[in-house]
Amino acid sequence: MYKKLTHTRQILNSLLSTGAILLLAFSSYAAGESRLEEKFITRILADKGSIKGTVKTSDGKPAEFVTIGIKGKKSAQVDARGNYLIKDLEPGTYTLIASFIGLGVQQKQVTVIAGETISVDFVLVENNEQLEEVVINGGSTNKFAVKRTTTSAKMPLGNLENPQIYTTIPKTLLTEQMVTEFSMALKNSPGVYKIQGSRGINADGASFYSMRGFRTEAALMDGVPSQTNGEIDPVNIERVELVKGPSGTLFGGAVVSFGGLINIVTKKPVDTLGGELNYTTGSYGLNRLSADVYGPVNKSKKLLFRMNAAYQNQNSFQDAGFRKSIIAAPSFEYRANEKLTLSLNASFYELEGTSSPSIFLNRVRGFIATTPKELNFDWNRSFTANDIVMKNPTVNVRGQITYKISDQWTSQTIYSSNTRKSDGFYQYQFIRGATSDEMLERNVSLQNSVNTATNLQQNFMGDFKVLGLRNRIVVGLDYLNQTINNNNSPYLVFDNTSGLTPDANYTKISRAAIEAKLAASTAAPTKNSMKSNIYSAYASDVLNVTDELMAMVSLRVDRFENKGNYNQATAKLVDSSQYNQTSISPKFGLVYQVLKDKISIFGNYMNGFSYVAPVTQPKGSNASGTFKPQQANQFEAGAKMDLFEGKLSFTASVYDIEVKNMTRPEEVNVGGTNYMITVQNGTQKSKGIELELIANPFEGLNVIAGYSYNDSKLVKSTIALEGRRPASAGPSTLINSWISYAIPRGDLKGLGLGTGINYIGKHLTANSAVTGIFTLPSYIMATATVFYDKPQYRLGVKVDNLADEKYFAGQGVLTPQMPRTIAASMTFKF
Repeated sequence: MYKKLTHTRQILNSLLSTGAILLLAFSSYAAGESRLEEKFITRILADKGSIKGTVKTSDGKPAEFVTIGIKGKKSAQVDARGNYLIKDLEPGTYTLIASFIGLGVQQKQVTVIAGETISVDFVLVENNEQLEEVVINGGSTNKFAVKRTTTSAKMPLGNLENPQIYTTIPKTLLTEQMVTEFSMALKNSPGVYKIQGSRGINADGASFYSMRGFRTEAALMDGVPSQTNGEIDPVNIERVELVKGPSGTLFGGAVVSFGGLINIVTKKPVDTLGGELNYTTGSYGLNRLSADVYGPVNKSKKLLFRMNAAYQNQNSFQDAGFRKSIIAAPSFEYRANEKLTLSLNASFYELEGTSSPSIFLNRVRGFIATTPKELNFDWNRSFTANDIVMKNPTVNVRGQITYKISDQWTSQTIYSSNTRKSDGFYQYQFIRGATSDEMLERNVSLQNSVNTATNLQQNFMGDFKVLGLRNRIVVGLDYLNQTINNNNSPYLVFDNTSGLTPDANYTKISRAAIEAKLAASTAAPTKNSMKSNIYSAYASDVLNVTDELMAMVSLRVDRFENKGNYNQATAKLVDSSQYNQTSISPKFGLVYQVLKDKISIFGNYMNGFSYVAPVTQPKGSNASGTFKPQQANQFEAGAKMDLFEGKLSFTASVYDIEVKNMTRPEEVNVGGTNYMITVQNGTQKSKGIELELIANPFEGLNVIAGYSYNDSKLVKSTIALEGRRPASAGPSTLINSWISYAIPRGDLKGLGLGTGINYIGKHLTANSAVTGIFTLPSYIMATATVFYDKPQYRLGVKVDNLADEKYFAGQGVLTPQMPRTIAASMTFKF
């Protein structure tokens, strides 16, 4: 493993060395140019003027992140409301330039007067749907390089200004790939691997992914907590943002992993009537109907509305199993005036289906089979029945008030509520037997749990100068309440059946049989409730030391209060379950633009944290049962490039993460007696590299490619795990790619094809001295699509898993995944 990392580093060092020569040359050129520019403002503001205005698409939606500039001088980025401001301009006449895809250049003459602010507005020819397909960057058609995020910094910040790595997956890419399952979207990001599918239960029920050696889930929507016990429907997704590395400083530790975070940006209302209707059908009875309708509610276009909805049903490839879902996601926006905007978004999602065909590996003896192939199971058998069903309703509500206090300050108030349930039967298998892997123990439980999260945020975002230096700042307060209510049956062994050959027990499992087994059980159910509150304050400042050099300084203070576990059977609170902890989380970053708006190099220190519950130590051990929060510290360095007028976007980074204060068991001797206690001196290290390339070599051709290598190790842990790669880290090597071509003009304009190849390295799904290593072998996942995209309609055909690979997901669990599938799609636009 270390040899691979060393070899990879040698390759990277060679590339960086070559790049460094170019960067030095570019730097010398840039330095010569920058000497001609004024670095600090030395005159009073009254001697200068400003230009402000709005930039909107043809359907009236703000053209967020568009750049408006004066050639050879200053530029500004359009904010979420479509506004821009260019300050501190010498009096005179200027040409204001806006470069938009497909339009060439829009220019407007403006005369700046000392002490005054001149208004200049732009309206794009494209509507918002078209705008999403391109990067607003000097006429490029690099439609997948949509480096748009306000999530990673909680403020508008350009990609080359941001001292950390993130990946943005736009809805244009989801449409081209005909994504009907959320996890398929994430294969477009370097270093992301689906480690476990949804199981529908209260604890670890959602799909999990590995990022930088740590498990994470898609737990944020529009930047606020939004978890599910089931799946996520892609119908309401504007883009997916994957922010890499521990991000506790701005997002806390409740729903964010040490490896990064996954945020879903939802579709928002627009002030022009329109929409689309889609039907997709395919293998294993896939039927999906979705709709997106938007437009103004009143003539003044102050009140806007949008509705996204979808119904999907698909059977398993096995002898039993299905998933059926329905979602409705309405959203409203009220533009009261130029300063005040109110929005309300909601989603109501219902998932119903059988448990995923999960087979847990043996945990108490050495493995006999060490790969899925060696087990020799018939993976077309599900070990379940279609009437053993789990329901996972999820409700999300988000309200936001945005008020522009002044040209320099904006207030953002957010309220969100998330409710998720597990209602039904959870069923899975365990490999049992001392000398054979043949027998599978089927386990069942009736789940009835409700999780709720209520979040309130108040953010103030500023953009101003102090002593001539630009500051972009966010200051925020955050309150999060989380409650859990469980009313679950005990986990019971239903029966044992052969994994190799059909036997008499195989077909005996059914809902009625499980209910009878549960009714006869004398085991106690789980009936409890838990509640916690988190109070946080944070601030982050991006300081322009010069036009090329920027520094980020951020800090969070986080207070966690666990109210304890209330046992409904005894009507008592478990006192030992109550605890309070406090974390302080800093973040620092530096960015230097070697070539302004083209090449930047960056470095960061980022922190993440996770609260640790107390434990009851053995009496007489004299060991403390209270702990400190876990702390993750990352150091990262890299480079970003946006070259050839946006046709080439490239990022490269090297990171090193160390997690401390992990708990582990340890045997101690006190007074001649041995005790097994829990100690807090565990450590994990995770380091690696990530590369991403998004290119548009010529009109119509678009390419995405990514590479990641991760070396993760439990440095200090239990004897069985110490020195080993944790099973939650996923594969060490991942490669992703997607290439597509669409005819750009002529009678066949819109006809195109795309293909993607993903390499997934081997995954040590179990890695312990007790059991040995169980390996999920490496594989290649290939996808191909053909489409015809016109303004009024879109037709598409896609094949997933072209080579019909047999592959699995799971951490210590084997869950076989879909074989080759084909889908056809029709979309009508209006």
